[in-house]
Amino acid sequence: MALHLSWVFIFGILGNAVSFMVSLAPLPAFYQIYKKKTSEGFQSIPYVVSLFSAMLWIYYAILKKNAVFVITINVFCVFIQTFYIVTYFYYGPKKERIVTVKLMLLFNVLGFGVVFLSTFFLPNASIRLLVLGYICMAFSLAVFAAPLAIVRKVIKTKSVEYMPFTLSVFLTLGAVMWFFYGLFLKDMNIAVPNILGFIFGVLQMILYAVYKNHPKKTVEESDPKLQLSDHSIAVDAAKLGSNVCSDVSNNNGRGDALNKV
Repeated sequence: MALHLSWVFIFGILGNAVSFMVSLAPLPAFYQIYKKKTSEGFQSIPYVVSLFSAMLWIYYAILKKNAVFVITINVFCVFIQTFYIVTYFYYGPKKERIVTVKLMLLFNVLGFGVVFLSTFFLPNASIRLLVLGYICMAFSLAVFAAPLAIVRKVIKTKSVEYMPFTLSVFLTLGAVMWFFYGLFLKDMNIAVPNILGFIFGVLQMILYAVYKNHPKKTVEESDPKLQLSDHSIAVDAAKLGSNVCSDVSNNNGRGDALNKV
């Protein structure tokens, strides 16, 4: 039993460490927003979704009662995603601010409110946790599948410009750590989504190895919206899956960002 708890502790610590670094990946992008005094060309939805994911996993971990590492990384994620959203909102044009408010109301108020009200008052605590766990797992699987857009672009352009290798490595490591954390905790809602996260992480690294030395084709201007979306996936994945949002900074200094846990 003691050995079992030791492995939970070790993988929880490692998962938190990797997820912490991935959560900070978008900072270069927001530094550029600060320098330019505008967030035009970027989008806030990845960070709104990441905040929503973190809220779900905190709620789940509180009900579960023995998932302290899920709480710690997602509390940090709530803080950092709120910072990203506030920064985006402050420097965003009026139209984008309105869109951000609508997204916040849709995901973080209405969405979370519906999940909370539909589960919290269930009379059976085990059923409540089961239903919430399925919701979190389904959302996590959807988040991990999001990088497929980036994979498609890499194959189409034969360029790894949108998929920095370092972040792919961290995402894969995060998925491995959170998988074993969920496995030793005997929580498949945490472990299962990270199997998909690991598969996509390995796929990204394989694509990087295939195309890293490939002659660059002339492609459209770097799309900051695409890059930021990927960044957030990373965050989510690591959090989630991590916990768990993928990319550190791009060549021009713009970062590209995806709980899970």
